Amino acid sequence: MRGGAIRLFSVAGIAVYLHFTWFVIAAFEVTSVAKRYSNPIWGVFEYLALFAIVLLHEFGHAFACRSTGGEVDRIVLWPLGGLAFVRPPPRASAQLWSIAAGPLVNVVLFPALFAVLVALARLRMGLHSDALQFSGSLFTINGVMLIFNLLPLYPLDGGQILRSLLWFRLGPIRSLEIASGVGLAGAIALGIYALYRSSIWAGILSFFLLSQAAAGWQHAKTMRVDEDVACKPAPDDPRLHAPSSER
Repeated sequence: MRGGAIRLFSVAGIAVYLHFTWFVIAAFEVTSVAKRYSNPIWGVFEYLALFAIVLLHEFGHAFACRSTGGEVDRIVLWPLGGLAFVRPPPRASAQLWSIAAGPLVNVVLFPALFAVLVALARLRMGLHSDALQFSGSLFTINGVMLIFNLLPLYPLDGGQILRSLLWFRLGPIRSLEIASGVGLAGAIALGIYALYRSSIWAGILSFFLLSQAAAGWQHAKTMRVDEDVACKPAPDDPRLHAPSSER
C-alpha cells in the first residue's frame, strides 16, 4: 500500500501516508455529498472529517499496539478507509488489545458527536442548517464505521477480534484458519450481493475482503507447515537412534 502513497506527516514516529487513489474518489464523493448542503463547501468538510475519524481510529490501533510492546511505523489512508501496519507481540492478549482499540475510539467519539448534534439542533436557526446536517452526518458516519468494522469478517477489526478470542483456546494457527474462513465466506456473500445490486463499491469491498481473507488462510497454512517442520526431529537427532526399552 505504500507504493503510490504520499507522506503527509508523522506523529510519535508513526508516518501517515495518503494513497493517490484517495484524490480520485474524493472528487466523485465530494460532488455527491455536497448535494446535501446549501453551501457545497460543507461537502468538502464532511469528506475531510470522515478521514479524520478514520485516522483517529487507526491511531487507536497504533498506540494500543505500542503499549503491548509491539511495533508500528506507518498508517496509510486510502478510499476504503485506513490501514495501520501494526505488529503486536505474538500473544492473544496483545493482538486483541491492538485490534479492539480502534473501534473503542469510535465508541469514545459517540458522546462528543452526539453533544454537538444536540447543541446545534437546539439552536433551530436557518443559519446553522448546514452545520446541523454536517454534525448529523458525522454522528451517522461514526456509527456506521463502528458497526461495519465489528463485522466478524477477516481482515476487518471484527474478524481479527474473533481470531484473537479464538487464539486463547485454539492457538494462533487454528484461530487464523477459522477467522479467515469466515472472512472468505462473508466476502463471497458480499460479492453475490454486489452482483445482484450492481454495486461497484460492494464489489470493490468484496474483492478486498476476499483477497485479504485468502492471504490470511494461506498464511495460516504456511504457519502450520513451519510448525510441522520445527517439530520434526532432525536426521541426526539422538532420539531417532535410541534403543527401545525392554519390557
